[in-house]
Amino acid sequence: MGLIPHIDEKSGFCYGVIRVVKQAESFLKTNSHLNSLGSIVHNTTEVSRLRDMGISVIDHDTLKQIKDSAVLIRAHGEPPSTYLTAKENGIKIIDCTCPVVLKLQERIKKGYEEVKEKGGSLVIFGKKCHAEVNGLLGQVNGDALVVESKEDLAGLDFQKPIVVFSQTTNDTVGYANIIAEIKQRVADAGGSTDNVVSHNTICRQVSSRHPNLKQFAAKNDVVLFVSGKESSNGKVLFGTCKNSNPRSYKIESTSDIDPSWFNPGETVGICGATSTPTWQLEGVATFIKGL
Repeated sequence: MGLIPHIDEKSGFCYGVIRVVKQAESFLKTNSHLNSLGSIVHNTTEVSRLRDMGISVIDHDTLKQIKDSAVLIRAHGEPPSTYLTAKENGIKIIDCTCPVVLKLQERIKKGYEEVKEKGGSLVIFGKKCHAEVNGLLGQVNGDALVVESKEDLAGLDFQKPIVVFSQTTNDTVGYANIIAEIKQRVADAGGSTDNVVSHNTICRQVSSRHPNLKQFAAKNDVVLFVSGKESSNGKVLFGTCKNSNPRSYKIESTSDIDPSWFNPGETVGICGATSTPTWQLEGVATFIKGL
């Protein structure tokens, strides 16, 4: 008896990624080439497809050297310095910053101004050097503490006001734990927890996937989570699958699949990150049917 693949209908590109891919494809219908400042998505297979269409991935050093060209800003967003460079070099910006990220950038600036007036600190719960986090830091000239774990909190003054935001693709449980740790340290330092202002700015499209994936992983015998190795969102969502079903495997393409993972007649749940295209999930399902 063959394997029975099930694709999670709620997996695949989030709105922000769908938007940037569509805009890139639209531009390339009338143009042969487009520069993308960083990979549009953290998914090697999708990046390869877009490269074949005419997209070249450039870095910030290259951006400073090119003139009179078109450059796409991906969903992660960019700091103000990027737009200044583009203006100076006569570069046409195709701005695909996710609306959720754009709103967060505005909130970061406002929150920073308010907490600095009180002599306090701004904290961003996120991955250090992540493109989105770099864009957020740029809104406050780098004057914020990026926290990945409680060990990163050592530099905070817990007797002064603290305002906390989160990278949009982060883990809600991890965020809650960081807030609890900050409040505990404030209390231990003799301060008031009222001075800790928490803004859970994790995207709802991301956070809502956790309960869904938990149920999806549990009801299948084996789970294949399809994601690029560099996807922060993918790492977090895969953790949800793994906790719900120990027989969960993270793959980047069908070449990563080991047939020994399966027994005849088992159900195989196929899901992925917000940077995983639906066509790739469907390809994995087709591969599983052929085993």
